[in-house]
This record gives sequence, structure tokens and C-alpha cells, in this order.
Amino acid sequence: MPKRTRLTERPPIQLDPTLPEPLYKQIYGWLRGAILAGQVPRGTRLPSTRALATELGVSRTTTALAYDQLLLEGYLESRVGSGTIVSTQLPDGLVEGAHPATDNVTKGDGNEPQPRPTTRVATLDAVPQLGRVEGTGSRAFIAGQPALDLFPYALWGRLLARNARESLPAHAGYQPAAGYPPLREAIATHIAITRGVRCTPEQVIITSGTQGALDLIARTLLEPGDRAWTEEPGYFGARGALLAAGAQLVPVPVDARGLIVAAGRERAPDARLAVVSPSHQFPTGATMSLGRRLALLDWAREADAWVVEDDYDSEYRYRGRPLEALQGLDQAGKVIYVGTFSKVLFPALRIGYLVAPEPLIPLLLQTRRFVDMHPPILEQMALADFLREGHYARHLRRTRPQIQRRRDCLYQELQRHLGWLLDVSLPESGLEFVGWLPPGKDDRRAVALADAVDIMVVAVSRQSLEPQPRGGLLMGFAGIDEATIRRSVQRLAKALREL
Repeated sequence: MPKRTRLTERPPIQLDPTLPEPLYKQIYGWLRGAILAGQVPRGTRLPSTRALATELGVSRTTTALAYDQLLLEGYLESRVGSGTIVSTQLPDGLVEGAHPATDNVTKGDGNEPQPRPTTRVATLDAVPQLGRVEGTGSRAFIAGQPALDLFPYALWGRLLARNARESLPAHAGYQPAAGYPPLREAIATHIAITRGVRCTPEQVIITSGTQGALDLIARTLLEPGDRAWTEEPGYFGARGALLAAGAQLVPVPVDARGLIVAAGRERAPDARLAVVSPSHQFPTGATMSLGRRLALLDWAREADAWVVEDDYDSEYRYRGRPLEALQGLDQAGKVIYVGTFSKVLFPALRIGYLVAPEPLIPLLLQTRRFVDMHPPILEQMALADFLREGHYARHLRRTRPQIQRRRDCLYQELQRHLGWLLDVSLPESGLEFVGWLPPGKDDRRAVALADAVDIMVVAVSRQSLEPQPRGGLLMGFAGIDEATIRRSVQRLAKALREL
């Protein structure tokens, strides 16, 4: 006769009604864990659902649901005259190799076997990350951080609410992979006026920021082993997307006139793709000259290669007018233009876009359908209204002079307190700039010293695949006010005296 087990003979079932997991699932998890750990042996008779419910202070329906799930999965058997017992047919290896029941709610001791990453994933470990800061990111001087304190959150909330009430019901089903059509129309109009990009709305694909666009392009256009030009130093996000696609990176040097196309031709004339930031190079801030732009387009046409133009912060120009987008010069249909709203609005929005030559659109959308289908629709609706109703243009007009004052403040404070160490030039555009260190000074050591006083700067050497003649510190100025800039520079100057 099978013996009846008592709850006191094994770890007590602990239920937490505040958890999102239903109570019956918690009971199921505890019983399953106890069975697998051998704490409740095969053939053991369990309490009735009524008795267990009484001991746990829950309804009989709750315990019955847990038993039913265990019966369905084969952990329990129900026999006439014997009640419910632990299955006698459980394999030895299943029970003997299991973890204790408490593993359901506690972490391991760190000695568990670790998953082996693929070669592509392993290569990403060396790629740095930027701006991964919880909360509002108030630390100085986060590169790429817009002026979050100046964003019209109340207005944005009203646009979201209005679209949730009036527009969302008609668009709650699956949407086109390319994105919300009114937003694509608004983007096509906006970049034609502001950046000289030549496209139709049908050429615009909405993505999850710049990174989503780069990932989609790399997945679609690159075979494992294909060679790809990257700027040296250059944007680590592009490197990550290319490495994840199995590409072989070819670092191409950058100087004051942008990417040195002749060096790229010498290193990898047969490359499949090049990722460039011609309007405001990351991280040096250089603008690619017209001659270099034309040379790059000539190479792409001759090599039948693609050029990805990352126009990540062209909106913030403080003097003069930048050269129009490289895409506007392209006559052969070899340039894919990439933009984002993270640098003007807020990074958590995660809406960017790409503009591709027409023949590429079906291929990109075919890939897109099996990646993430399409971005969330409500935010796209709100952003479309934000653009069409003029809020975006007004936000730029309002914030540009304020961010320029923050730029000027950081420049002046660095000159005053760190002029003995950092060589800084006042940038004409963007949200950050580089303070160059003297030759022989370690920028990674400088980053560690800055971090110790709660200041976030980025080492230029971390954006490089090859040794650089001198190190530098990439510093953002848009995300903090002038008073904070002054205090932070003084702390940084004191910390860097240890270099």
C-alpha cells in the first residue's frame, strides 16, 4: 500500500500572492521540483486536493489545477482506491540528475555549466557599449545623450493618449513590415527638406533606432566572411552589427576630411559594404569632404558594393549649413541612408529609419518579417503627429541654442581647468566632442579615473581596432545643464591629475 506523505516531510510549499505567477503554478512548481529532486519518491501518495488546500489556505480549485497539470505531464498518477501518487514510471536519470526543489526560487552557486556562445556572439564581447545608464542618465558626460530635461513630455503624453483613443483601434492588428505609412510619409518629407535626401515614402523603413537599421542591413546584405569597411576610429554599434552578421571588419583610417577612401581601396577593394558617418564622423567630429564623398561613391559603383550612411545627429548644427546627405549625390543607387530620432527626442523611444534604393526594399522587408515584424504602432502614430504638426521643428529651434550654450560652457571649462592636458576644438555640430590627450597618455586609465568620481567619458581607443597615435576622451554636453558642467569639469580635472 503506497504511503501517504505529509507536507512536513519535505520543504514546505511557500506561496506568495504578490507574485504575477498564479498560486496554482507556484504549487505546481514546488511539487514538480520536490519530485525531481527525489524528496517525494516514486509511488508516494500525495494529500488529497481538499487536504492540501486546507493546509495551504487556498481554494480546492487551486490545488486541483496544480495536480491536473502534473498528471497531464506524467509526474503523477491517479489510481482508483489509492488516490493520487507520484508516478512510478519516471526515468531514473530524470530524478537523479535534477536540482532540489528550492532551485525554483534560488539562484545557483555559480558553478553551473555555462552555455557556449557561437563564434559570432563571442566576438561581440570586445565591442564597447555607450550610454547604457539606468534612469534618466544624469551622469556627466554621457556621449550621444540628448537634452532629456528639455523634452516636452506632457505634449508627447497627449499625443500618445489621443492616438490610443482615436487611431489605435483601427490599427491594432498586424501592420506593414515597413512601418506606419503616415510616419514614413512625414519622414520622407522631413529629410528631403533638411538633408537633401531623395526618396519616396515607399523607400523608408521604420526600425528600432539606428542599431535596428544597421542590424537589418547587415543581416540582409552580408554573407559570413564578407569584408566591410568601418571608420577607424568609428562607431562601435556598426562594428557590432557587422560582426553579428559574420562580416570581416576592415578598419579604414579617418582624418580631418573624413574617411580616407584611398586607404580603403588599398586594404579591401572588394569589400561588400562600407559604413560611414560623413556629416559628423563618430567620434572625431570630422566632416567628409566633397572629393572624398565622390571618391567613395565611385568605389561603390565600381566594386558593386553598398554604402551605409549613418546620419546620426545632423540636426544639431551650430554654425553654417552642413553638406547635404551623401545619399543625395548617389546616382547609381548604392547608398542606404540611416537616421534616428533618439538624438533629438529621447533614446528610449527606439525609433529610427533607413532609406534604401528601391531594388533593396523587398529583400530588407523579407528579412524584417522574420526579425521583429514591425515596431510598436502607438509610438509611430505619436511621432507622425509630432512631425506633421510642427512640434519636431519647434523642439529643435527651442533646444538648439540651449545645447549650444552647454557646448560652449564645456569647451570653456575644459580650457580653464584641463587645458594643460586636453586638446579640444569647438565642434560646429553634434552632441559631443573629443578632448585629445598628449601622446603616451592612456585614455582607458583616464576613463577609470573619471568613473571613480561618477563621470562618464569614453576612450577613443575603445572605438578603434588599431593603435591610435594619441588617446582621447569623448564627452557629451547636451544632457546636463551648465551648472552641472562646471562642477563636473572641476571634479574631472582633480581626478585626471593622477595621469
